[in-house]
Amino acid sequence: SSEVEDLCSYFNTKIAKIKTYLQLRKIDKDQWLKSVLQKTVKDMIVLHDLLNSMEAEVKQQEKLKNLLEELQKTAERDKKEAQHLSEHIPTYLPKPTQHCVTVPTVKHEGQTKAEPEPAKKPAKEKKVIKEVALITAEEFAVIPVYLKGRLTYDQINAVVQELNKAVVSKYKIMHQPLKSMSFTVRNLYQRFVEDETKDTKGEFFVVEADIKDFTLLKVDKRFHSILNILRHCHRVREVRGSRLVRYIIC
Repeated sequence: SSEVEDLCSYFNTKIAKIKTYLQLRKIDKDQWLKSVLQKTVKDMIVLHDLLNSMEAEVKQQEKLKNLLEELQKTAERDKKEAQHLSEHIPTYLPKPTQHCVTVPTVKHEGQTKAEPEPAKKPAKEKKVIKEVALITAEEFAVIPVYLKGRLTYDQINAVVQELNKAVVSKYKIMHQPLKSMSFTVRNLYQRFVEDETKDTKGEFFVVEADIKDFTLLKVDKRFHSILNILRHCHRVREVRGSRLVRYIIC
């Protein structure tokens, strides 16, 4: 009895499958069924592509995860080494000096009458030329994105170095004796004096003409973007007047 039931079940299953096959053979004659089948095939192809894309993305994310873990381990190791070096700086190393340039101070004609020379001639007074301090990596990291844009750390500090070149060149001329100046240098000196105002008294500053005279920088949109960053980091400030913008070193 059990074997007969199994046999009947087997034949019934076969008959059901045959009926299904016969129905499927008639799909091409039924337009509605044909359209449903075509749509199903297209959906399966799209689904297959999506699954392949997801599998590739998962593999890529796993690679990135492993890479980030390695970078994290490297960063932690470097941090520990840097902390160890900071805590064990050799005492014989020289201490950092102030970032500036010194030039002899001279008195120009018509400024102040020379005092009688004392018995012992004092050493010439050294005048410090103030320069723009370089942007640190920590400062660069917190500069807002809308200011920084695509500018890099090295690009900003390259402009800082060129600004310093202009400042030093200008104030070396300002501290030269007038008698030793050539005609061209004397004209530059005269322009430097005319650029000064009561707001720049005692300050070190440059204008765009100084930057063009003493550096290869282009005073363009990129240059002004970097100046905005230097103002944000309190490296320079602007004083305007007489159609000039004076960039004062902070």
